[in-house]
Amino acid sequence: MKPKRNFLTIFIVSLLLSTLACSIFIGGPEYPAELVPASADEVSTMQTQIAQSFLDGAQTGVVTFQITEKQLTSYLALKIQGQVDPPFTEPQILLRNGQMQMYAKVNQGYFTANMLITMNVGIDPTTGQPSITIASADFGPVDAPEGINNAISTVIDEAFTGSFGPVATGLRIETLSIADGVMTITGRIK
Repeated sequence: MKPKRNFLTIFIVSLLLSTLACSIFIGGPEYPAELVPASADEVSTMQTQIAQSFLDGAQTGVVTFQITEKQLTSYLALKIQGQVDPPFTEPQILLRNGQMQMYAKVNQGYFTANMLITMNVGIDPTTGQPSITIASADFGPVDAPEGINNAISTVIDEAFTGSFGPVATGLRIETLSIADGVMTITGRIK
């Protein structure tokens, strides 16, 4: 009878240790039905399209380009992939109804939850550069980690403005619209 009890004790201890080694998913907002895989090709395509729009606009001084959900998701995923302790993982960007929505996973200790941050993307009237403000943030059943709003705003802002590359400094954005998975930006070369 003693070997059976030892086996049961070892089994329970092993189960507890394996549970502690893994993170436990505790819910949060549902991810979109169709996930966008991150791709370095999408980032390259986006950068090429932006550079080409500047070349095309050199004659008129007006630059127009579009950025898709796939391109933004890929750029953000690759950007945070290089970070040691990113504020979130597995981002998914949706561009709908004039807003940018970012789904991601946030870890807090052994717990993992889905989050949804809805952002308003506009134009800073002083600089003519993109302006991103968080309209709402849902971290599911976990508390928002200390400073996560600032960290997320910084990462998104850097990803968004960084995606334009050095040519962005020479652009004053006049219109920015978001609809049906596409962000359309029109501006003038300074």
